[in-house]
Amino acid sequence: MPNHPHTDLQANPVALWRRLAAMLYDTLAVIGICFVVGGIAVGLNHGLAVPANSPGFSALLLLLNYLYFAFCWRRSGQTLGMKSWRIRVVDADTGARLSGWQTLVRFSVGIAAWLPAGMGYWWSAFDAERRSWTDRASHSRLVRVPTT
Repeated sequence: MPNHPHTDLQANPVALWRRLAAMLYDTLAVIGICFVVGGIAVGLNHGLAVPANSPGFSALLLLLNYLYFAFCWRRSGQTLGMKSWRIRVVDADTGARLSGWQTLVRFSVGIAAWLPAGMGYWWSAFDAERRSWTDRASHSRLVRVPTT
């Protein structure tokens, strides 16, 4: 008889170093998105750079970055960095894919979690279930994906 999904999730938490390594990889993906969008913006602006303080452009970058994470988390539970480090984000109770609301909460809290010197992520090193602020707020958790 298979184990209860919640029990399996608790038995397979992700260490902080693995979480941070995946974030580093995802930072490269996000930089790529920003470069592509920036290049398109310069082209549409007749070769002139978009002002760094442009609220519209900043909002566009934020939205596109959210869409990258939300798409990955909803589709497979894995971003490019998470795939590389064999991590998946799942609902904390059921192990199912995240809902749209969970992706929005996870992304929003994820930004805020960096503000106090990354404390929202360091928290997972001391949490009994190795869950960060983003995990707790979005009612999700990171699990290791077994090698096949």
